[in-house]
Amino acid sequence: MLLLAGLWPGSLAALVLGLAVGGFTGLPARPAIPAALGVATLALAALAIAGIVPGVQGFWLESAVAILVSHLAGCALGALARRSARVRPHDPPTS
Repeated sequence: MLLLAGLWPGSLAALVLGLAVGGFTGLPARPAIPAALGVATLALAALAIAGIVPGVQGFWLESAVAILVSHLAGCALGALARRSARVRPHDPPTS
């Protein structure tokens, strides 16, 4: 909890950046890419939770995992928002 208390500005910035990236790019064409990112993030989180990496390097790993999770969550939310706000072909233009 102390780690999140110190890293909330970076996590918030990563979330906002992820929202922007996901909003601009949308969902990926192939589901293998988000699946691989999810597996890699889970592996890094397991490594951080297990405490295998000690000292300063462990702190950097835990910090990177916290910010990576925030960024990926923002990307997913931004892409879903883009998908739900998309104008469908049968809708008349709004302008």
